[in-house]
Amino acid sequence: MNPKHPSESLTILTDLVLPSETNPLNNLFGGELLARMDRAASIAARRHSRRIVVTASVNHVAFNRAIPLGAVVTIEAKVSRSFKSSMEVFIDVWVEDRESGSRTKANEAIYTFVAVDDSGRPVEVPAIIPQTDLEIQRFEAALRRKQLSLLLAGKIKPAEATELKALFL
Repeated sequence: MNPKHPSESLTILTDLVLPSETNPLNNLFGGELLARMDRAASIAARRHSRRIVVTASVNHVAFNRAIPLGAVVTIEAKVSRSFKSSMEVFIDVWVEDRESGSRTKANEAIYTFVAVDDSGRPVEVPAIIPQTDLEIQRFEAALRRKQLSLLLAGKIKPAEATELKALFL
């Protein structure tokens, strides 16, 4: 199985915030944004694995900026690291200024997907070879996030979390 670059999974979804998608403050519902991010991330994971993918976890979501009614929202997702059958997908959410067209980062998230066969059993996915500085940074941090998640779930012992230990030694 040939390794792939994160750019091969890049998925960009651009959409408008409509009245039915907003809360009483006329900002995009958080759940609506989560659904949009999940769709973009699942497409990125599928592009990387070329398999059926299922959302395994939402590891991190930061709602840093409200997204107002009428805003143009762009969601960019790409696989930051792959493991045996799982893939971490990093998502950046941008809001476009209506008048200038400039983009501001509003939110980000990290989702994990698992590639499965037609029976729902996990299958192996290609490795990732990061290219840019940001891709390398996200790639390296992904292993720490995975080890922390496994440690907190009791699936590995503290001594096995080598990447986490390296942070403190």
